Amino acid sequence: MTNGKRDYKKEERLYEKKHPQRDKDRVKRNQARAKMGLKVGDPRVVDHKDNNQMNNSKSNLKVTSAKSNLHKEAQRKSNQAKRK
Repeated sequence: MTNGKRDYKKEERLYEKKHPQRDKDRVKRNQARAKMGLKVGDPRVVDHKDNNQMNNSKSNLKVTSAKSNLHKEAQRKSNQAKRK
């Protein structure tokens, strides 16, 4: 920040170098959304039935509301915590 303004492009480049797996995960999520026909801005999300975001087979995907998908994730994490 030399002139009082942030260099967002520089920050983005540094971030991408540190977290390449996050970029791969984002690409897979976007591919799943495209496969299910969801457009940008659609409030619905794609749910991976087997909780594996790398498995984008049509039989593993379903369109659901963001609320129900977050509830499913919370339940899964709760069950994992109970098993430990």
